[in-house]
Amino acid sequence: MELTPRLKQILLIMLQEEQSLPVKELAARIGVSKRTVQRELEYIGNSLKPYGLTFETKTGKGVWLSGDGEGKKRLSEELQGTDSYDVSNREERRKRLILEILKDKGQKKLFYYSSQFKVSEATVSTDLEAVEGWLRNYQLIVTRKPGSGIEVSGTEKNYRRAIRAFIEENIDTRMLRESYEVNDDLTGMGLDLGGMGRILKDDVLKRVVSCLGSVDDNRVLTLTENSYVGLVLHVSIAMSRILKNEIIEQRDDWSMDLTEDDDYRLAEEIVRKLEEEFAVAIPRIETAYVCLHIKGAKHQSIEWNGQKTIEVERRELLNLINEMINAYDKEHAFAIKQDNEFIQGLLAHLQPTFIRLAYDMKISNPVLEEIKKSYPDIFERSRMAAAVLEKWIGKPIPETEIGFLTIHFGAAQVRMEGRKEKLRQVSVGIVCASGIGISRLMLSKLEKVFQESIQMEAYGQNDITPYVASKVDFFISSINLRNLEADVLLVNPLLSNEDMEKIRQKVFYYERIARKEQGDTKFTIELEQVNVLAMQIKTILQYLEVFKVSNDITFTELVAAISGKMSPYRDRQAMIQDDIEERERLGSQIFAEFGFALLHTRSKGVVRPSFSVCVTRDGKAFRNPYFKGISLVIVMLLPVDENVRVNSEILGYVSSVLIEDYDFLMTITGGEKEEIREALSRHLRKFFNGYINKI
Repeated sequence: MELTPRLKQILLIMLQEEQSLPVKELAARIGVSKRTVQRELEYIGNSLKPYGLTFETKTGKGVWLSGDGEGKKRLSEELQGTDSYDVSNREERRKRLILEILKDKGQKKLFYYSSQFKVSEATVSTDLEAVEGWLRNYQLIVTRKPGSGIEVSGTEKNYRRAIRAFIEENIDTRMLRESYEVNDDLTGMGLDLGGMGRILKDDVLKRVVSCLGSVDDNRVLTLTENSYVGLVLHVSIAMSRILKNEIIEQRDDWSMDLTEDDDYRLAEEIVRKLEEEFAVAIPRIETAYVCLHIKGAKHQSIEWNGQKTIEVERRELLNLINEMINAYDKEHAFAIKQDNEFIQGLLAHLQPTFIRLAYDMKISNPVLEEIKKSYPDIFERSRMAAAVLEKWIGKPIPETEIGFLTIHFGAAQVRMEGRKEKLRQVSVGIVCASGIGISRLMLSKLEKVFQESIQMEAYGQNDITPYVASKVDFFISSINLRNLEADVLLVNPLLSNEDMEKIRQKVFYYERIARKEQGDTKFTIELEQVNVLAMQIKTILQYLEVFKVSNDITFTELVAAISGKMSPYRDRQAMIQDDIEERERLGSQIFAEFGFALLHTRSKGVVRPSFSVCVTRDGKAFRNPYFKGISLVIVMLLPVDENVRVNSEILGYVSSVLIEDYDFLMTITGGEKEEIREALSRHLRKFFNGYINKI
């Protein structure tokens, strides 16, 4: 079956259900949007016919597969017998190759890997060249032997270092974190591993999870999710190799220091359970590796009961933290020491830090460069705190560890500053050319970051009147705003990390100063705005257009058809067509991920704001590749007049509803004019009421 990995997920879930399943629930179980599921379902086609099954859907009820049980069983077996990874994703394929090498160090022919990953031997050879550098970082050497294949050589210690580094580098990637597609039993046990199951074997993973789940010890129960997944992966790889009778080196000097340790006894308990489950003898060195993994893991919380933890008493740790705080900021040390959240967080963080430093275990910090660049002062002061730790433990502190200390100290500083000052909500204007497109995307991202601390509105570049400027603290713009007497921050439309930091600094400043005073004419202006708003909404609803076109139409032909609908005059039709095409050249307005195109622009060819819908005659997708498989085009046009500000605000709101309200989008897709008008009227009424309430 030629099905996408996501469609396989969808079908497997539907096969488990005896009744219909709402698309919203189906999307939630897979971890994608409803629109993504809807789009995937369009490609089922005739794939179900060989199994005697049909895909059924009904509005208000959901989707389901109908057919006999035998057909569903055959389909389920075939789907579960296929891997779900994307063979064309070179980065993921190479990561999988590294993991395959790490879990099985024996000699292999290129054909083994090519059949494993469904690519040619030449592709495998190229992938090997690409991953050799990564393996060399851990003293693992790839050797090619003509006629025999390839072999990777290195000590067991280096293999384990590489395994740990691989897990830390990839723990937050889709490859390791996406919903486990093959066996729901694992997710039921609290484990989320993604497509790695096919490489590590479902049975081994499931049995390892079962063993760890039976260990009733806080040092396992309080592991963070990342540390728990890392432990499962580490043990599963080790068990896969032990079951193949691969030799694991017995001697490693550092392991001898762990035999009297409490964590070592916990590791012994885990190993005993694994030996019982798999009916094999596990080398003693494996107990040491499990112990070291437990010691180096992070915990959700840390408990102190008078006993020693990694040979350090609570009093000693608190003294160390006090010295680190004094080194970080002597002036405000007392206030920081009162922050219990900071103290408990740093206590929990230091426990695995000591182990990593003592045994020279590396840890990756993917945000280190961003931390150093965005918070240089906090990082340098954290370096001074790290110097205290370095002297205390007698080991150098790498910058990766200093980066984590920066996060703890930085959070404490923010909390301290927040307690000292009374903050207000900041008014921010988001500006782009039209006020509909880029500004809405920026607004959505900023809302997730700043939430209730700022109040935002989107504007077009011609919308910023003296009144607007008087009520906004500062503007964030993707275009140059000349001759504007206001505080304007020019940013990249995609909002880089540097841009986000500049915005944080602006918000930090304005939330600490008094709000601008409004003029005496405020009420009069508000009355005028409400009147204009009501008239424009009425116009949009009155002149709503819905029309249908052929599936074979090209983009240029479609724009010409739209222009003809928007105006009876040829000169205005030409202006509309030119403006839409010019906007498309700036950046495609076809959003395949949402299932529609949103053609929006300002044009002198129209005399009123308009909202129009264009669908194919048979409801199926446009055939021209430019449309990327969509079947719905939404057109929003703004006249160039004195009401451009309020028009932008209305249609900008409609743009956001299209993405947020799946039922509204489905109503539009149906192409029934009065149903669309009723749904649009309902949303615009909500917008109008909200506008009045804000005054």
